[in-house]
Amino acid sequence: MNRTLQLLIMAVVQSALVSVGQVFLKFALQRMLPFGMNAQFWKSVLLNWQFALCGVCFAAGSLLWFHILRNFPFSMAFPMVSLSYVFGMLASAFIFHEPVGMSKWIGVGLIMAGCYCIAR
Repeated sequence: MNRTLQLLIMAVVQSALVSVGQVFLKFALQRMLPFGMNAQFWKSVLLNWQFALCGVCFAAGSLLWFHILRNFPFSMAFPMVSLSYVFGMLASAFIFHEPVGMSKWIGVGLIMAGCYCIAR
């Protein structure tokens, strides 16, 4: 497998992990009590399984990102982070049922086109 395809696959997985982590974080924040320096707040944080999964996703995404940065040129690797915006937009539309207008979809298309150009 050529190195560009390896980078693309790893960047998609890394971006997906970070985006899934953000989705779990949003779910976790909706279940948490308002911030406060009290036992009830910290209990709502520490016993929140969505918050724990968010951390697992962020940790896995970070470890993969370490590998990507170490083994690929920064000029190719760093722009691939923008793929997380694509996954975020998909989550907005299909998980959170938020309205996503045509201009946002055009922006997502431009991000994907940019990643394609960089990977070439």
